[in-house]
Amino acid sequence: MNQDLSILTLVLHASAVVQLVMLMLVVVSVASWSAIFRKVFALRRMKGLNERFEREFWSGTSLNDLYAAAAGNARNCGAMERIFASGMREYQKLRERRIADAATLMDGARRAMRASSQREMDEIESNLSFLASVGSVSPYLGLFGTVWGIMHAFTGLANMQQVTLATVAPGIAEALVATAIGLFAAIPAVVAFNRFARDIDRIAIRLETFIEEFSNILQRSAGAQSASGR
Repeated sequence: MNQDLSILTLVLHASAVVQLVMLMLVVVSVASWSAIFRKVFALRRMKGLNERFEREFWSGTSLNDLYAAAAGNARNCGAMERIFASGMREYQKLRERRIADAATLMDGARRAMRASSQREMDEIESNLSFLASVGSVSPYLGLFGTVWGIMHAFTGLANMQQVTLATVAPGIAEALVATAIGLFAAIPAVVAFNRFARDIDRIAIRLETFIEEFSNILQRSAGAQSASGR
């Protein structure tokens, strides 16, 4: 007599604990894929906005025009543009207070950009810890379901006088499904986490480079204004 060992049948005939573990893993997997797709679109949008602003920044447009555009269209600004706006805002505030010392101007602008950059990085790195947790915990959760299922299968076989492979196989197969689902949840999460971490590191380096380049521009501007005011 052939036994139906399809995945659906194995899940339906698994013990309650194993079914609960499988359900948890499926929910975690769905949440993980949702986080992955959101992060993919968010990073792609951020890269596009940063590249667009960087082209405008180096095209020769005046800093005041760029700042006015950033202030008037804050919702569609990228991370680099918001960092630029925070630096310009602090720089102009200090100039309005008639502070002419170039070092003071640069210190304030740079601190404002650093704080803005940290906020941007916190936003970019959201959900990464969740993916890391899914990647590390899901295999163990699946393994727990497998161990419990095998214990349950062998407990049921204790009262049988004759045990064959046909009687053992279904119970073990049911238990192993939990490990398979755990790996199905963990592998994409680990791959996505590593990919996102690499992409975020590149964005962080690019933002850091922009802060230094923009700081040099502001420093030259502050030095020129200080010299003209003497």
